[in-house]
Amino acid sequence: MKLEDYRVKLGWSKARLAREAKINVGTVGDAEKGKSIYKATAGKIANALSQGLGYEITYKDIEGLNLAD
Repeated sequence: MKLEDYRVKLGWSKARLAREAKINVGTVGDAEKGKSIYKATAGKIANALSQGLGYEITYKDIEGLNLAD
């Protein structure tokens, strides 16, 4: 599933995901557009989604992320 799919499944806006992940809302938008994000940032996103979903996912479970080291 893509990042936007997870976010929509939770009923979260980009701003809400950014708040939960403690990252900038622009970074959420960049990630959804396929722009490069750091693995650490992808981990923060995955952790926030995991909390919301009630089960653990990792950044590797989020399709379409373009990761930088």
